[in-house]
Amino acid sequence: MRQFLTIALCASTLAVANPSAILASTGDIKRACMATNRPEATRQRCGCIQDVANNALSRKEQRTIAKWFRDPHQAQTVKMSKTARDDQLWDRYEAFGQLAQAVCN
Repeated sequence: MRQFLTIALCASTLAVANPSAILASTGDIKRACMATNRPEATRQRCGCIQDVANNALSRKEQRTIAKWFRDPHQAQTVKMSKTARDDQLWDRYEAFGQLAQAVCN
């Protein structure tokens, strides 16, 4: 919980202190978000989500999760997996999703 709160504080500080940084963000998550072609997937929102990912997830986790945008079945496979590693990834993904929703909406 402490790590989650630290991440939330960092991400919200980033968004408030330098909103132009949100627009400049690039990365796997932002590219995957933009590729969905959904009306909600704006440059600003996808950039914000990428900023949150940069603070909440490792680069490897970001690459893995970005693949889930194209193939949601991969996410379901991780969610249903019984390995400790997949459980940890899923927990971090859920925390990231909640934080991104709170910061980027």
